Amino acid sequence: MTPTTVEERWERFFRWGPYGLLALATAIGAVTAEFFMTRTEVYAAGALVLAVLALQAWRGAPAPGHPVGGQVHFAVRTVLAAVLTWLNPLFAIYAVIGYFDAGRLLPARRARLGLLATAVTMAGSQSGGLPPASALQWALFAALLVLNVCLALVFAHLGDKEAERTAERAATIAALERANARLEQALAENEGLHAQLLVQAREAGVADERRRLAAEIHDTLAQGLAGIVAQLQAVTAAPDPRVAREHLERATALARHSLGEARRSVHGLAPAALEHATLPDALHRTVTDWSERTGVAARLTVTGTEEPLHDEVAATLLRIAEEALANTARHAGASRTGVTLSYMGDEITLDVRDDGRGFEPAAVPPRSHTGGFGLDGMRARAARLAGTLCVESEPGGGTAVSARVPLVTHG
Repeated sequence: MTPTTVEERWERFFRWGPYGLLALATAIGAVTAEFFMTRTEVYAAGALVLAVLALQAWRGAPAPGHPVGGQVHFAVRTVLAAVLTWLNPLFAIYAVIGYFDAGRLLPARRARLGLLATAVTMAGSQSGGLPPASALQWALFAALLVLNVCLALVFAHLGDKEAERTAERAATIAALERANARLEQALAENEGLHAQLLVQAREAGVADERRRLAAEIHDTLAQGLAGIVAQLQAVTAAPDPRVAREHLERATALARHSLGEARRSVHGLAPAALEHATLPDALHRTVTDWSERTGVAARLTVTGTEEPLHDEVAATLLRIAEEALANTARHAGASRTGVTLSYMGDEITLDVRDDGRGFEPAAVPPRSHTGGFGLDGMRARAARLAGTLCVESEPGGGTAVSARVPLVTHG
């Protein structure tokens, strides 16, 4: 069976309860008719019972949404119930229905009048019938009337509270419906935003990967090819075959190294120099090879307490050092270069200095298809690790490149 709510049970009572109370009152009235009614009053009561049935069948259970019809129904029914109780006090069994639906069928200001009329009928029945036959019955009627009026006020108060609860429930349900509507709208908007974010994230990932590959190509293939070209040019210019062979061997080794670095860059692997070595060792090898290849004196200095670095931090600093040295070889015309790696608590810095011709940092030409990637690439690498890169230089005063990144340890 389908469970019913309290409201549905009350609706059934208002629909069928009056019939049941009238049937019970009529049956008891018929049994006690000889004690309270004459034959004429019995016939009158029968006619009134038929009238009540007709009224009930015609109006059914009046809905609160029809105030005029409900008021008329309540008034006529109360009068008929009062007359029946006048004829036989036990018809008050039917008249008690007025206590239940006065607040339902009448406006707030008239509901108490309806309850008072029902209280008069009930008090008359309980005191032995209307009108009272003696002073004692009048006193009893007055006392019972006060009691019934109090009961009526209690019923009115309970009805008001129930109406307030009903209004609160309706307001809560309406608020929940509005909140649900807003939530559905927000979910729909969030779904659209989520789709946009996915597209943007995908585009950002593609752009970031392109930038990474561009930086890796610049730091590996471009530098390697430039070194190979320089070694081959030295071969053509060397009068001694032994010297030419040394330059050719360096070009071959540089080509192999650049090929390996290019493959590692495509797969997003760390530089080969860091595969089995720490950052200071890799920097020492890089500085030494660069010095031998370019003929410029170079020295590495490590300060602070060495710590195992995260792979990304080590790779970033190594690439910055390689790019800074490559710029020195191409543009500085330096005779000496110094590289300093400093462990400074929660930061690590890399400084590359030379005594070359220097330049004006504010006058650096914009990036083009033939160059201009070096400084921007180094800054981008440092920024990816929440770090910074500073360049200090002046014409004739050499150049200093300083990269500072957070010191993140391995693991």
